[in-house]
Amino acid sequence: MRENTLKAVRICLLVLAITLIIHGIFNGSMRDVLFKAVRICTECIGLG
Repeated sequence: MRENTLKAVRICLLVLAITLIIHGIFNGSMRDVLFKAVRICTECIGLG
């Protein structure tokens, strides 16, 4: 029984993670994160 519960929790977490990733892509969060990452990266190496 414990294995079934653990498997169910893992599947629920996987489905939730995929749902949140898709939601983030569609509401524009992915673009914001990419721009921030590029800006931070160029500042770190002295291009910005």
